[in-house]
Amino acid sequence: MSEQSARPDTIKVWDPFVRAFHWTLTIGFFVAYFSDDSRALHVWTGYLVGVLVLLRIVWGFIGPKHARFSDFLYPPSVIAAYLFDLVRFKSQRHIGHSPAGAAMIFLLLGGMLAVVGSGLVLYAVEDNAGPLAGFVQADTPADRAGGFALVPAALADDDEAYEHEGRYRGGERGGEGDEFWEEAHEVLANLMLFLVILHIAGVLLASAVTRENLPRSMVTGRKRRTD
Repeated sequence: MSEQSARPDTIKVWDPFVRAFHWTLTIGFFVAYFSDDSRALHVWTGYLVGVLVLLRIVWGFIGPKHARFSDFLYPPSVIAAYLFDLVRFKSQRHIGHSPAGAAMIFLLLGGMLAVVGSGLVLYAVEDNAGPLAGFVQADTPADRAGGFALVPAALADDDEAYEHEGRYRGGERGGEGDEFWEEAHEVLANLMLFLVILHIAGVLLASAVTRENLPRSMVTGRKRRTD
């Protein structure tokens, strides 16, 4: 038996962390998106998504070859050319992330951070809770003048809405700050949902073009060795 025939027909591509991150983030995002009526569940799954994204960013610098950002940094011209070939069913197969897949990863990571960040600010503005509560709100105008605040004064609620402890009377929401961050969080979450759906469609199309089950490879971590 020759050395070539003894080699397996698949190659290990995705490490366990990348695979666990991918599916856990997917579940976490959808749970958070559809659990807006359950504040505790929504908040904690939001925390989970934020931690996962931060860990993935770190892994993008210290992880194995195909997990590193340096392995899938493509210029816009290459991404555009790949997309043009993909819709014509002529795109080239990639062992790691394709140019379109790489671009989507950066969009999803950045978008997830924006969603979580806006959610943390909203949580602080609405409930005076979360890790940003001490930065977003202040008790008095003098406190705001002397301290750091993530919410601009123009967007902060009137002082009458706060009690001495800096919390909302009766826990009720109100004010321009609430409206701004609530709308920003909702718009960003809907944009992420659109990107996720687009990502799923792109994966299915690429699977058909390359004749390789890409979702399965994110479960097993393996892809076929050659075309």
